[in-house]
Amino acid sequence: MNSRPIPKLMWGAATAAHQVEGNNTNNDWWAFEQAGRVRFPSALACDQYNRFREDFALLAKLGHNTHRFSVEWSRIEPRENEWNEAALDHYEEMLLELHRLGIEPVVTLHHFTNPIWFADKGGWLNPEAAAYFARFTRKVAERLKEHVRFWITINEPMVFLYHGYCTGLWPPGEKSFASAVKVLPNLVRAHVAAYREIHACYENPRREVWVSISKHMSAFSPFDPKSLKDRFFVFLRDWFFNHLFLEALMKGFLFFPGLYCEFLSSGPTLDYIGVNYYSRYFIKGTTKGGSTPLGVDSQDPSHPEHTKEQNFMGWEVYPDGLTKVLLSLKKYKRPVLISENGICASTDPQRESFIQRHVEAVQKAQRAGVPIWGYLYWSFLDNFEWAEGYGPRFGIVEVNYETQERKIRPSAYVLSEACRKWNEQILQSTDQNRS
Repeated sequence: MNSRPIPKLMWGAATAAHQVEGNNTNNDWWAFEQAGRVRFPSALACDQYNRFREDFALLAKLGHNTHRFSVEWSRIEPRENEWNEAALDHYEEMLLELHRLGIEPVVTLHHFTNPIWFADKGGWLNPEAAAYFARFTRKVAERLKEHVRFWITINEPMVFLYHGYCTGLWPPGEKSFASAVKVLPNLVRAHVAAYREIHACYENPRREVWVSISKHMSAFSPFDPKSLKDRFFVFLRDWFFNHLFLEALMKGFLFFPGLYCEFLSSGPTLDYIGVNYYSRYFIKGTTKGGSTPLGVDSQDPSHPEHTKEQNFMGWEVYPDGLTKVLLSLKKYKRPVLISENGICASTDPQRESFIQRHVEAVQKAQRAGVPIWGYLYWSFLDNFEWAEGYGPRFGIVEVNYETQERKIRPSAYVLSEACRKWNEQILQSTDQNRS
């Protein structure tokens, strides 16, 4: 499998197990839903656990050459150190089907959900959390290494930390910045341990493999551009939410002023950088009224700098922010894969426009010297949007949740055409450079 050429431009769409598979009854999100902590349970979701062949046929019809999905830890290890071989067989079948269709898989190991047994042990507050995750990673990598070249260890670690331990909207439902600060090093250690485990699995015989995280990055602007305090808190937000995790993995040590400095590895543990981008926040320089001591964020559409366009959940549509965050990554000297970028739209024309403008924003960064590997839209399917339930619809493929019928939206073809033209430009540029 690994001898197949890698696409010049990796493009397609992404999903996450709990959001599309259905009936993930052994994880903490399912327990959170059953306890009434969110308005809507995930239930059957998109039933993709049973319908993946049908869904992957749609990917092929749309011309996608790359697909990102996640494996569900709680299916594979439903009880501590007990392994469900049938679940591993299932994920191997998914990979084989993608390869049969000529689609490169990008596999995520942790996309927000944890096995209940792990949560009962304290979850990511447990000092042994990284060791549990490393054991899981080793099991999955050993089984699936023949079919996977691109891995993502942890999806959006800072978002997971923020909503699980600061806002309390996600499991375990805490509202404690102090707990969040304790979780942070465990997530960093988990990635480093997983990175080592994956590379060790590929060393004998030597195979191509690239390992990263999916790093959620937002654009930040001062609420009052003239306020030094607002501008300083923008700097703090950008450092903490956008760059702290990346700095730790690139430099090999985690530094948090006044709390800890820990050496993690002898060198970088990122082979590329996965970037998830959605929106911009205006930051007020105050510690009062926020979920963290890093200022209060706002997406007030009455703000004079607001683009006046929002998605279904009220997030500002701000394509320039994607260019800006990509440019900020040049210093790391790593290739970049946009592993998520998308919109929950009330109308598909808005989704079409979003895709066109954000693909252009990525191309702008590429022309400015950012080494772009590709672009994956979020999401392939309408799906369970965590605490928001089934209201927001991100998919380029519409899902009727009552019948499980799929319907390709016009925006799916807009994505295909935009990426086809982009790929042609890359190939023409490569030919010109050779001549």
